[in-house]
Amino acid sequence: MQLIDQHVKGIMEGCKSRARDAGLSFEDESLEYIVTNRDMIELSPKVMIPTLYDYWVHDVQVISGQGRYELYPSNPYETVINTRPPISYYNDNNPDWLNVMIFYHVLGHIDFFQNNLFFKNTWDFDFTGQALADKRLIAKYRSEKGRWVDYVIEFSKGIDNLVSYHGQIAETVRRDNAIAGGQRTMGKLDYYFDIFLQKEKKTPQSEYLKEINRYNNIDQVNLHGRNSATPPDHGNNVSISTVQDNISRDDAFFIDVRIKYPEFDAFYDRYIEKKEKGHMDVMQYIINHSEFLKKDENRWMKSVMEIIRNTSLVFQPQIRTKIMNEGWASIWHEILFMKDDRIKGHEVDFAKVNAGVTSMPKVGLNPYALGMRLFYHIMEMENRDCYSLEYFNLRDEVKRKKFDKARKSGFDRIFAVRENLNDFTFINTYIDQEFMDRHKLFVSGRRINRQRMSWEYYVKSRRAQDYKDMIIDTLYHPPRIHVDHEKTLQGPLYLVHKFEGKPLKKDFIENTMVGIEFLWGRSVRLETSEPVLPSEESSHQRFVNFWNQPGVPAGASKKEPSSEKEIEWKRVLYVMENRRLIKRDI
Repeated sequence: MQLIDQHVKGIMEGCKSRARDAGLSFEDESLEYIVTNRDMIELSPKVMIPTLYDYWVHDVQVISGQGRYELYPSNPYETVINTRPPISYYNDNNPDWLNVMIFYHVLGHIDFFQNNLFFKNTWDFDFTGQALADKRLIAKYRSEKGRWVDYVIEFSKGIDNLVSYHGQIAETVRRDNAIAGGQRTMGKLDYYFDIFLQKEKKTPQSEYLKEINRYNNIDQVNLHGRNSATPPDHGNNVSISTVQDNISRDDAFFIDVRIKYPEFDAFYDRYIEKKEKGHMDVMQYIINHSEFLKKDENRWMKSVMEIIRNTSLVFQPQIRTKIMNEGWASIWHEILFMKDDRIKGHEVDFAKVNAGVTSMPKVGLNPYALGMRLFYHIMEMENRDCYSLEYFNLRDEVKRKKFDKARKSGFDRIFAVRENLNDFTFINTYIDQEFMDRHKLFVSGRRINRQRMSWEYYVKSRRAQDYKDMIIDTLYHPPRIHVDHEKTLQGPLYLVHKFEGKPLKKDFIENTMVGIEFLWGRSVRLETSEPVLPSEESSHQRFVNFWNQPGVPAGASKKEPSSEKEIEWKRVLYVMENRRLIKRDI
């Protein structure tokens, strides 16, 4: 693996200039490496980050990848990772014209990484440097603790999909907004007016309004002297006049609040502590509250768990934006490459490569193709003003096809989509019947052909809603499991699965709960939902009814009873204690 030479780097810098002129936004610095196909095999299990910590599963994947490569040699074009600066890897036998196309694709990815809000927690984060430090720390622990380090990694990775990714993004956005607005104590102010006065003190409305007026009447210009509003007389010598220069409005306001309510800070701290516990994910809760991990001989385990959790949080946005990310990169490599004079003489070569990457399969999912075509569709619909109320109210299909207000704002629309959405909102918002009809998309079904005794595929639906449901069902959506803090105070760690129509995979429950029990140091409870299984008698009866339908001549085809019966669910409790799993009905 080595850096690209100056000639290829010059091609990349030319691509950057053209991409910025087209509207893409990214930092100046980037690193590009030349690697062989075998280098790609070794990098892939680590998600293309050489400094990521060593883990036995990575070695197994490398061996498996080498075996597949021997049988089916392949030529991957590029891989780019989201770090500071962004790092990308390219095959060592790419011609210049292909590098032009690939560089545009990579720049589309980098623009997405550095502007999509779901990557906000990674914008100021040098993951490669942090990963190297983490790798060295784990190597140090391995030399001291031996195989126990890999046990902790294994147990932690069993629950690293339960991290509070959306909670972290929301907190990052709130913090940045507060800093931008100078709202240093806004959280405390909200608590005072919304919770403390109304719920804790049950303040009368007249007193509540007086407090609001007192806050609004604080003279920020004269905060270094006495407040322009007359402070209440609390029978002591402390007043707003003790405020020093440059104090904020909120700080000045809370001086008298603490005089009137000395217990306010204690109430607020208790509220924050309870709120933080309620928003902790499972890994975070175990790290902060496990008595087992607090022992001196086990404190190192916390560091390992933090590494696994932070690494998961870095990769979470990539998992949740794959269709958008690949579609965004594909649409820009096509738009920019077709305008680049450096492709002359290689138009046919480009067409072959591009078709292989972005062809739309009739059955299955190609994220490159679906994302790119959906961005094109959004741009065209916006240019015609088809997201307006006027278009929405049209019911005549001919008028809909001819509708065109010539807004020409499609690029603005797709840039806004790139900034604010993820795969779920992207698919759920913009796949419509027009998109389905244009690309002749459908949902396929599978059934048994009783004459040939084989499976056959058929067109099950051409409705946009059914197609959206099919795509959404393939998206990454880990189970929502949280800690019930009140029940956990009784001793065992009590986990609650918020049921969303899909049961947990039973094959993984036991091993995962064994790991959680080890990290928690005590028994573990897991509350979840499972389908109610039909009784043996009812199953037998359905079998008899199927083969003995009345009124059907012998040899005639029999109609199979409908399997669309609504599933009944029940809550169950899994108990892991002393590495033994027991299931109980709730």
